[in-house]
Parts: sequence; structure tokens; C-alpha cells
Amino acid sequence: MKTSSRIGIGLCIVSSVFLLLSCAPQWGRLPKGDHLERIKASPNFVDGEFRNEIPTIVTAEDFSYIDSIKGLFSPRKEQRPPVPLPIQKTDLTDLPDNTVVWLGHSSIFMRLNGKNILIDPVLGNYAAPFSFLNTAFTGDYPYNPESMPVIDYLLISHDHWDHLDYPTLMAMKEKIRRIICPLGVGSHLERWGFSADIIHEADWYEHLRPERDFSIHLLPARHFSGRLLRRNRTLWGSFLLESPYYKIFYSGDSGYGPHFTAIGEKFGPIDLAIMENGQYNVSWKEIHMMPEEAIQGSEDLKAKAVLPIHAGRFSISKHDWDEPYQRIATAATKSTSRLLTPIMGEVLSLENMEQTFQHWWKSVPPYEKE
Repeated sequence: MKTSSRIGIGLCIVSSVFLLLSCAPQWGRLPKGDHLERIKASPNFVDGEFRNEIPTIVTAEDFSYIDSIKGLFSPRKEQRPPVPLPIQKTDLTDLPDNTVVWLGHSSIFMRLNGKNILIDPVLGNYAAPFSFLNTAFTGDYPYNPESMPVIDYLLISHDHWDHLDYPTLMAMKEKIRRIICPLGVGSHLERWGFSADIIHEADWYEHLRPERDFSIHLLPARHFSGRLLRRNRTLWGSFLLESPYYKIFYSGDSGYGPHFTAIGEKFGPIDLAIMENGQYNVSWKEIHMMPEEAIQGSEDLKAKAVLPIHAGRFSISKHDWDEPYQRIATAATKSTSRLLTPIMGEVLSLENMEQTFQHWWKSVPPYEKE
């Protein structure tokens, strides 16, 4: 058989397998019909895709898709902690009002204005299309869909695998009362069997006022979207939750940009900024913040305190697992925003912003030198 024929057959097999896999439900579904028509009316949708407010490069020219695949299969040992990280098991069904609990990576549970709110939950052991990719750090993890209470509001910032997790949401479907997400993300959810009646899609600077004196604002972020090969067909964003007593900002995934100042001027001062801090790299510096930028963004927001996230459970970049915490702790010493560093599962009370937390990552033993 000629080499060209073998290559042709090989490509057909690869294409067939890829097509079969892409039909699996966890990939979701791109917007169509009424979803797509609403998207086309958005000022943020240009020439068939969503755009950031300022020009943004997803990855540098010297970084390829092959590089990212290699990174998944050949991680440095320092990307993962040598021992299980500290974690506290908290009964989320019995929390007082005005509390926030970081569940690892970007998963946040909060009790605000008498409601249970869950943001970007990834409660399984991997954050990827397949279980052998991007597995969680070792150790017993006490949070799962069964341990969650009824969720009044589920917030999804964008459709990447480490924020929109198919197994978690399918296991929690009967517990979720209402979903707020950026334009287009609802198409994935409807494919997974969620009723369109409970899904509220929004564009940047739109908001939902589900009850008196409580608002959820969808705001800009500097990032991108996509679960397969086609990017930016759904929107990405950040959130501001506004109750009569507190304003809480959640950055989602975002590079540093002028949107933080704009949000701070419109909504500040903000009581707590929950900011991305981890999985950064100079090759994608415009779509993920460096730790120092997370602190600067918090100051731009006029935030009284900052809670760093996007680390602690998964490694998606080459930096050491604890580097984000070391760098943000150093940057915070010169900041007006107070750094809060609870361990996973530890309760943060909005009513006691003088609450102190340990620099817990310092207690984790380092790798032994070879």
C-alpha cells in the first residue's frame, strides 16, 4: 500500500473517531435558532464571533496547540503538591447568611440574601472532556453533587471545561432552581436537558433582579470561549452580586484590562473581589492574570478584600502549584485590598471582614531535592 494511501486511511479513521466523540453530550451544542438571533444582536458579537473590549491575543505566536497537549501528558512534578492539600469539610446545608466558601479551583458556594448560590462548580476528579486528562490533585475531596443543598442560583461564567462541568451539573440537575450565564451558554445546558424556563442568558452590563433588593449583574471579562475547536461562539463574563448589605465580584477567567476600572467606577466600593489567580503563563498573559495583576485589578475595583481562586485543585499551566499564592501574598503587602486565604471549605464571613486566615500553602512540605 502506498504511503499516501496509508495517510489517507489514517486521517479518515482519526476524523471518524473525532466526529464520534464530538457527538457525545458533554461537548454541548453551539447556539442556533432564537439563541443565535439574540447573539447576532449583541454589540459584542462581530463578524461571527464574540470579541473582547480591547484587542486580545489568546496565545503567543511561539506557543502551539501541540505544546498545550504535551503539557497535559508531561507535567512537571512541581505542578502538583507532594501531599494532599488541607481541606475543611463544611456542611453547606446549614450555613448562616452572608458567607462564602471556596471549594477549590474556581468553584464558589455562598449564602447571600437568604439564597444558596453556586458558581462554576467542578466537583468531580477531572476538569476535561475525559477522566484521564487534567485530574484533580490527590487527597480526599468531601464535596460532591450529593452534598450540595438546593441551589437557588447557579452562575456559569463561560463554557470552558474547568468552569462548565457536565458530570457535576447532570448530577445536580434536580437541585438547581435558576441559572444565570452569558449569551449562548444556555445552548449547552438545554442540550443537557435543563429547561429553558430556568435559564437566563445575559450580555455584558445586563442584570437580573430576581427579588427585591437583590441583583446579579453579568459584566465583562477578558478571555475567550469554546469546548471543541470553534471558539468565541458563546460569551464569557464576570459577575457582581448586589444585596442590600454587600457587593461581591467574581472575575471568572480574565486577563487584566480596563474593565476592572470601569466596573469599580460603576459599582464600587466592592466588599469582596473573588479574583482569578493561577494557571497563568507568559504565552497566554492576555487571557489570564498574573498574581500581581489580580491585586491591581482588585484595587481598580475598589475592593476592600480579595479572595484568590483558579488554583488548588487542578494544574493547567507549568508554574509550581504554590507559586500563585506566594506571588499574590507578596503583592498584597503593598495593596489597599486585604488578602483573604481560607483553605478549601473554610467559611468566610462577610460580616467579619477582619477574619484572619493562615498562609496555608507554607505548611505543605516541599519536594525533596534529588
